[in-house]
Amino acid sequence: MRAAVFAGAGDISIRDAPIPALDAGDLLLRVRAATICGTDLRICAGLKPRGVRAPSILGHEFAGDIAAVGAGLSGWRVGQAVTAAPVIACGACYYCQADLGNLCANRTALGYEYDGAFAQYIRLPAAALRAGNVFELPETVSCEAAALAEPLSCCLNGQQNLGGIQPGDRVLIIGAGPIGVMHLQLAKAAPGTRVIVSDPSDHRRKLAGQNGADLAINPLVDDLGAAVLDLTAGIGVDKVIMAVGVPEILPELIRLTRKNGALNLFAGFPPRARASIDLNDIHYRQIRISGASASTPAQFGRALDLLASGTIDADAIITDRFPLAQFGEALTVAKARQGLKVALLP
Repeated sequence: MRAAVFAGAGDISIRDAPIPALDAGDLLLRVRAATICGTDLRICAGLKPRGVRAPSILGHEFAGDIAAVGAGLSGWRVGQAVTAAPVIACGACYYCQADLGNLCANRTALGYEYDGAFAQYIRLPAAALRAGNVFELPETVSCEAAALAEPLSCCLNGQQNLGGIQPGDRVLIIGAGPIGVMHLQLAKAAPGTRVIVSDPSDHRRKLAGQNGADLAINPLVDDLGAAVLDLTAGIGVDKVIMAVGVPEILPELIRLTRKNGALNLFAGFPPRARASIDLNDIHYRQIRISGASASTPAQFGRALDLLASGTIDADAIITDRFPLAQFGEALTVAKARQGLKVALLP
C-alpha cells in the first residue's frame, strides 16, 4: 500500500508500506477519508515528540470500510463503513474507573503508538474494539464527515469542561480555524447564544461569519477588548474558548471573562509554554479555567450523532481535498491556513 511515512521532524513522505497484518480480534480498514489535525502539523515540525515513533504513519481522524475481519471477531462485516475514536483507554486505571478514559494513565492511540490513517489501510487493534472505540457510520454520514467526529468530540469535551454552552450565553472564541469553527457551530446550537470570534485571517473571519459568528474581529487591527465589553455592556463574556496556543494573550482573556465565568484552554501549546497572570483576577472574580485533552468514546458517539442530525455542517468545515499521492500539497495548504479542514482521500 501507499502511506505517508513520518521519519522524523521535517521528514514525511509518500512511500510503499506493507498492508497491516491482522491479529485475532483486529479489523483492517480501507481508509476512505482522513483529515489533517493541528497536532499532526506539530508532530511533523518536531514540536510534539511524546508518543510518536519514527518511522511511523500518522493520522487519527478518519473513516473507511472494513476490508478484513480478524479471527474470532463477530458483529463486523467486510464492506461495513466505520470510524474509530483514536484514544484507547486501558479500562482499569483510576481515570478509566472515573469515566475519564481520555486521561487514562496507560492510554495508547491510533496515529501514535499504533500506525495511523495517512495510508490506504489502517489496522484497528482488538484493544480498540474491546474499549468500544469503533463505530458504524450512520447512514446519513459520509466518510469525509465522519473523519470530523474525532476533533468534534474533543470540542464537546472542551465545552463540557466549560460547564456547557447554555442558551443565551455570550461566547468568545479565539481562533477561526477548523476547531474554532466547530466550537462556533456547537455554541450556536444553543438558542440565543451570541458568539464573538477573533482571528487575524480575513479568509477565516469570513468563514466564521458564514458559520454564524455574530462578530468577527481582527485582533491585530481592532480592539478586541473594547468590542467584547461593548457587546456585553461592560460585563464580559460568559465563556471563552482558546482555540489557538498563544499563551501571551491569556491575561487579556481572563480580563474579558465575566465574574463567575469560565475559560477553556482548548488548544495545544508549545513545549514549556508559560503565561504570567494576576491570580487575584481569578480569585476575586471566581473565574474557572479548565483544560481539554482528547475525548471519550461516549463523546465520540455524540459527535457522530451531531453530524448525522446536521447540527454540525461538515461541508462548511472540510474546505480542501487531496488524494494521498498529493500529501505534500495537502500539508502545505494545512500549514498555510488557506482554508479550514484538509481531507486526504486515499
